[in-house]
Amino acid sequence: MECIVWSAPILPGKLEAWKAFAEGTKTGDDYDRQRKRMGIVREVVSLMQTPGGDFACIFQEAKDLARAFQVLAQSDDPYDVWFRDQIMELHGLTPEMLQAPPPAIVAVDYHSDEG
Repeated sequence: MECIVWSAPILPGKLEAWKAFAEGTKTGDDYDRQRKRMGIVREVVSLMQTPGGDFACIFQEAKDLARAFQVLAQSDDPYDVWFRDQIMELHGLTPEMLQAPPPAIVAVDYHSDEG
């Protein structure tokens, strides 16, 4: 499995819309079906509020993260199109940015022998 932790700024004035968007993923089957199509097996999204602005912090795990991003970026499924539009509106990401996982360099990878 591959995993990534990344963050995306929540654009000024979009926090309440972002919260509603995040809450909406908890109901219905569309989000679950989308994640299964993408091959995402685990995802955690957290809100981080800082003096520099609000951020969505995302952990994703999949067998093939590049494929997962491509599925979302290229899908014409109505839910996926709507989801992409929300990401672009709330975070300012471009369609090109959604084509692949964001570049990330692992700085620390700690594993305990306990537990």
